[in-house]
Amino acid sequence: MKIGAAYVRVSTDDQLEYSPESQIDTIQAYAKAHDIIIPEEFIFQEDDGVSGRKVKRRHEFMRMIGIAKTKPKPFDVILVWKFNRFARNREDSVVYKSMLRKDLGIDVVSINEPLPDDDKLSILMEAFIEAMDEYYSINLGEDVRRGMIKKASRGEPVSTPPFGYDIREKQFYPNPDATPIVQMIFQEYLAGKSTRDLALTVTGMGVRTARGGRFENRTIQYILNNPTYIGKIRYSPNGRADRDFDNPDLIISDGSHEPIIDNDTWERVQAKLKESKKLYSKHSRIREKQDFMLQGLVKCSNCGATLTRSSRNSLQCNKYVHGLCDVSHYITMKLIIQAVIECIEEDFKSANFEIINKSIPSKVDMSNIFESQIAREKQKLERVKFAYENCVDSLEEYKENKQKILDALAHLESQQPTPPAPITTRDFIEKHKDAPQLLRDSSISETEKNKLLRTFIDQIVFYRKKNHVQIIYYA
Repeated sequence: MKIGAAYVRVSTDDQLEYSPESQIDTIQAYAKAHDIIIPEEFIFQEDDGVSGRKVKRRHEFMRMIGIAKTKPKPFDVILVWKFNRFARNREDSVVYKSMLRKDLGIDVVSINEPLPDDDKLSILMEAFIEAMDEYYSINLGEDVRRGMIKKASRGEPVSTPPFGYDIREKQFYPNPDATPIVQMIFQEYLAGKSTRDLALTVTGMGVRTARGGRFENRTIQYILNNPTYIGKIRYSPNGRADRDFDNPDLIISDGSHEPIIDNDTWERVQAKLKESKKLYSKHSRIREKQDFMLQGLVKCSNCGATLTRSSRNSLQCNKYVHGLCDVSHYITMKLIIQAVIECIEEDFKSANFEIINKSIPSKVDMSNIFESQIAREKQKLERVKFAYENCVDSLEEYKENKQKILDALAHLESQQPTPPAPITTRDFIEKHKDAPQLLRDSSISETEKNKLLRTFIDQIVFYRKKNHVQIIYYA
């Protein structure tokens, strides 16, 4: 009598007759008829809906392989409903079957695909069955992909709804609780908050993602780059929800759902994201040799165009170079850098300069959002009290749940926004007083200095005839 193992997996395209219970019952009947005992601990059942194309995604399969490698040999044979339960990828099938059979002495048997007794013919038949299974899997995937592309092109939802929406009858509908959060994220990003700060703010409000997770930088970035919020449908033909938002292969079409972000806000956010991507690219260190601290900030006093490199160590009006400006603004980088630092120092010393307000007033009432979250926590408080009074929770459970909610309420109340006071010149100087010293520090890269300047300088106007710079600051 042999000891066997059963590997059971339900494919996404299976019908009810191939349910895990049906497979296990049939495998057990086959085992009994062939003098094979399958202990309960050797029944490996994969989670529903896990694709069989890649075995590394199948945790139970990998656990079975790990147990098979132990000594002494735990079982003599692995029984499967069909070979396509074992693998739909011939490369994986060959590798794992070869290891099991040749190295470990464990056979793999399909109870519904009996093979000839002749070893040579059985090898050929098994390879043919697996090739047909893989062809079917690939063909099915292509058919599904074509169908998804057609749906996306028609503006129909082809995925779960993003945060801020629900789905009913194949249509996205704004979620009344989550919609204000999305609008807040867009408005606060335009007002100057970083994606990190926004993630901390939203998480601190007790809000969770559509899947119940915490908000992270990438969560905020994904929301800010998602055109679903302006009434579009986006679909990646490769089937992956990757973050290459500029991929030209992405399908973006007009949807039939209600937008929750207006086009003007969307366009301004996209412009800011592009600027941020340019400044904070992960490849910025590679470009440091070409970058310089004033890159993109110095403007021509005659036409307003940006001064760009005319040689390795000098700048010139970009429009002048192309014949569109009639006043040369040539200057060496050494001189313009020195002039800018001295101008900052002089302005901070005299405190005689203007500060423009670039913050955008929020269209979203933040106090209402916080009040809504506070009301939600108070409802939770009533529910846990009800659960205790009706003997659903013990006194200890009630105390623990109550304290968690009270802590959340205290945090929300402490985070409630207050109208920001207008910044004074003195406050501005105090906030950026270390900038001149940092700009003179040779150990700091040009890229980092450029980032620093962009935190408080809107633009630098260079007057060539006067050989003078004017710095326009912002808060």
